Amino acid sequence: MNGFLPTLPQLLVTDAVKAALLEDLGRAGDITSQATIPPDIGATAQFVARKAGVLAGLDLAREAMRLIDPSIVFTAHLTDGARLTPGMVIADVSGPARGILSGERVALNFLGRLSGIASATARFADAIAHTKAHIVCTRKTTPGLRAFEKYAVKCGGGSNHRFGLDDAVLIKDNHIAVCGSVAESIRRAKAFAGHLVKIEVEVDTLDQLGQAMPEAPDVVLLDNMTPEMLREAVAIVAGRALTEASGGVTQETVVAIAEAGVDLISTGWITHSAPVLDIGLDIDVG
Repeated sequence: MNGFLPTLPQLLVTDAVKAALLEDLGRAGDITSQATIPPDIGATAQFVARKAGVLAGLDLAREAMRLIDPSIVFTAHLTDGARLTPGMVIADVSGPARGILSGERVALNFLGRLSGIASATARFADAIAHTKAHIVCTRKTTPGLRAFEKYAVKCGGGSNHRFGLDDAVLIKDNHIAVCGSVAESIRRAKAFAGHLVKIEVEVDTLDQLGQAMPEAPDVVLLDNMTPEMLREAVAIVAGRALTEASGGVTQETVVAIAEAGVDLISTGWITHSAPVLDIGLDIDVG
């Protein structure tokens, strides 16, 4: 990642947080807080990291508190992308206790989910930092949360693959099967796509790679290849296209994959299976 922090459009943040709050508040609001806490009671609270990781999702946590009650003051002590240690204070909030408690779960859900993705990405990125390879995500994201989960990947030091079906051509094995051949699928894609649209083709074998390269794709996706096959593939490509390894990427295998010389390593695990990072809200009545 370059020196600039990624940013999220405020409209996306507001819409996502509003939907989450409406889901949680239901038809009657937070009846527990209404039943047990007088409306004039104030409180202060701290968002605290329970485990080590990488922070992501601050804007969504802040928006959860703002939308619940604009009088709540949210003061962040860190920025997204910060490395967390257990006990580190992420942010302070102060204001009406009812509002803080009503927005707590939505704020923590976003913080925990996105920080978990950022933390998982960082573990992969740190492991291959001695190579030229970069970790990239996939479209295997939670429906409705893709922009945020891909943002979290960048906070963790990874890069984004395409965001959807409309921003790049990725010819996969099923496209090739229906089209008839690797070469023909690339030719058709080039005839269809605009000059700014990248074309990537997935290959499962070195023979398929040999068929693809005369058609000059921008990227070749080397699917489920061993490190030895990846080295051969990189030699065949010889810098004429970006090389992306995919399939079977785990913390145990990622180093060997990266050391094979590929440019990119894509993994869906960092978005669809990353564990939530444990972050809590410690409250004091003021």
